[in-house]
Amino acid sequence: MTELRVLTPHTAIAEEQATRDGRQRRLLRSFLPEMVQLERLLAEAPRSVTTRILDRIPVADMSLPIYRVDLGSERPDASSMVLVGGVHGLERIGTQVVMAWLESVLARLRWDDSLRKLLQTVRVTILPILNPGGMFLNQRSNPGGVDLMRNAPIVAQERSAFMLGGQRLSGRLPWYIGAPEQGMEAENLALESVINDVVPGRPFSVALDCHSGFGWKDQIWFPYAYRRRPMRRIASVMALKLIWEQAYPNHDYQFEPQSRHYLTHGDLWDYFYKQVNRTSDGVFLPLTLEMGSWRWVRKRPRQLLRLDGLFNPQAPHRHKRVLRSHLAWLDFLLSAAAAHENWLPAREQESMLREAAIMHWYRDAQ
Repeated sequence: MTELRVLTPHTAIAEEQATRDGRQRRLLRSFLPEMVQLERLLAEAPRSVTTRILDRIPVADMSLPIYRVDLGSERPDASSMVLVGGVHGLERIGTQVVMAWLESVLARLRWDDSLRKLLQTVRVTILPILNPGGMFLNQRSNPGGVDLMRNAPIVAQERSAFMLGGQRLSGRLPWYIGAPEQGMEAENLALESVINDVVPGRPFSVALDCHSGFGWKDQIWFPYAYRRRPMRRIASVMALKLIWEQAYPNHDYQFEPQSRHYLTHGDLWDYFYKQVNRTSDGVFLPLTLEMGSWRWVRKRPRQLLRLDGLFNPQAPHRHKRVLRSHLAWLDFLLSAAAAHENWLPAREQESMLREAAIMHWYRDAQ
């Protein structure tokens, strides 16, 4: 995988669009409109925003780019925030939520002095469509049939959920692991390059990976998925949860470790979290937003007749509601990253918050 040179949004997008013929553009408008919307958004972005192409994924006689978008502070000691969407191609709403927030931020940068000042203290890196091939093909996996969230070289310590926790039988079946011991898939290597670039050495970093899945509530998951014991920085997760609930007491998110639901092999964020902890003393909190799709299906049962209807709101008014409902959470994470020194637990608080977290989330696992 070779990383292209950094370009302004205007130059990068112009060069990318110039290489496409009319047939490819028509295919993108039909099967990957999110890519068209993203490129239009970036082409009009302020010049302080940089865009690069991390890799290209071959599919249907095309080469689809994985875009990386950067804005904010360039200081190596600034905190960082990483946003990821489109890991699973079927879950388009994850990409759309990330892009809705990016669109809001880019519009506000033209007039909002407080946002500009905030971004002087935080580095924001966004991968809106990590799996463009899977999204183009309208499938969960990448074009090679590999589930990117089961593809990291990490194995569950206990028995994982049958099939759901990852399987090696066939790429024709869901949750296929691939061969992570021979190297992760190109999409995951692109994400790994971003994590290695913007997380180690910083005092605080937060990542949010946006998905949708079966459930009645929107959930914020955190590591681990490969074991039931708490992560090293569990006190910091509890501190983040508390300041969120104090600032937004009427929120509708449920904070939980993923292991409360099921164990999996190859979880990307388990792998990245452990890798960063080996090389950095800073705090890294990888989170996953799991939007509960059962509510959308319950209100519109005919969505069951479409594969993408299981994971994405189909009614236009409900789709708009989902896009705007997560803006406050993303704005909060940006502010929390900027002000991490004001809420991360000090040494005397850490043991107390860790005990509280264990009682709250892991009491039944003891």
